[in-house]
Amino acid sequence: MAEQGRVRWKRFAVILAPVAVVTSVVVGATAQGVIGATFVVAGSAFKLSVGELRGQGFAMTGRVVENRAGRSIPVIATGVRRAVVTDLCQSVLVRTPLGPVTMRLTGGRGGNVVTIDDLVLDVETGRTGADLRALELGRDAATLDEVPGLRGPAGAFGSQASAVTLRDLRLSPRAATAATFRLPDLGLDVVRGERECF
Repeated sequence: MAEQGRVRWKRFAVILAPVAVVTSVVVGATAQGVIGATFVVAGSAFKLSVGELRGQGFAMTGRVVENRAGRSIPVIATGVRRAVVTDLCQSVLVRTPLGPVTMRLTGGRGGNVVTIDDLVLDVETGRTGADLRALELGRDAATLDEVPGLRGPAGAFGSQASAVTLRDLRLSPRAATAATFRLPDLGLDVVRGERECF
């Protein structure tokens, strides 16, 4: 007879982790009427790495997001209207009773590509090599028109370009939204320890 009132932490973590990964993917990839909709962000940033991103329509502006504790976090809202991505890796580090666990999502490998429409990321830090076409620096954020839904308040600093290529991209975003997110080779892994994308 099974003992009542006890939690098997190993089984709990194995079940919870994939559910959390899938939930984050579904929330981030759900089609929304307005890109960059307001929602409460998680307590910590996740990590996102990309081998190469080729995009049509690119825009950036500053904004502030808020976590559940009411803390305001300044971020760079960065968007791409349509992107083709290779070597995508997204990871989240979770502290559990068993120690740290890393949840990883991968795609765009082995000749496959990830395609994304109307992607908007709220980024805290990032590093990449970039090529931009028809760049406009210092454009009023309220007039940005390259990425649907990505604008800022009138008078705020904004930038945009008609096309962008990013290589060896390393980001720490707080949140992401997309109208569509297609991963033909979606991989989900839960591994013990700190095994983040970078």
